[in-house]
Parts: sequence; structure tokens; C-alpha cells
Amino acid sequence: MKSWLIILNDGPYGQERSYNGMRLALALLKQAEASVRVFLMGDAVACAMKGQMTPQSYYNVERIITSIVKRGAVAT
Repeated sequence: MKSWLIILNDGPYGQERSYNGMRLALALLKQAEASVRVFLMGDAVACAMKGQMTPQSYYNVERIITSIVKRGAVAT
């Protein structure tokens, strides 16, 4: 079994680095033998805030984090 740790430190909106890290986590979780943990630090902690207003033309970070939590682990 392969273990992955993805560390995010950018806020949920404005830049796509956290979004891309979450997309990577979801792709890795689709592998049969993968253990994925996502660690949110700094501004990325805001990605885990419930009930955020998603800016127009942006992805819904709350929905993505919820999918990761169901299949992997997210730590703040």
C-alpha cells in the first residue's frame, strides 16, 4: 500500500494551488491501494470551513474536501 501526504497552505479561492492539491488527492484515492492524507496549514485551513460562499466562476471547495474526508483523511 502506498501512502501519500499532501500539504496545502493556500486559501480556498484566488489561486488554484489548493484546488489542484485536492484534485490530486481525489485522483490518488481512486487507486485501489492508496492511503491519502491531506494536511491543511496556514490559509488552507479556510478550505475546511463549512458554509462558505463560493465566488462566481470558482469550484466549491467544501464539496471537494467532503469527498476527500469520506475516502481519506484531512487534518488541520
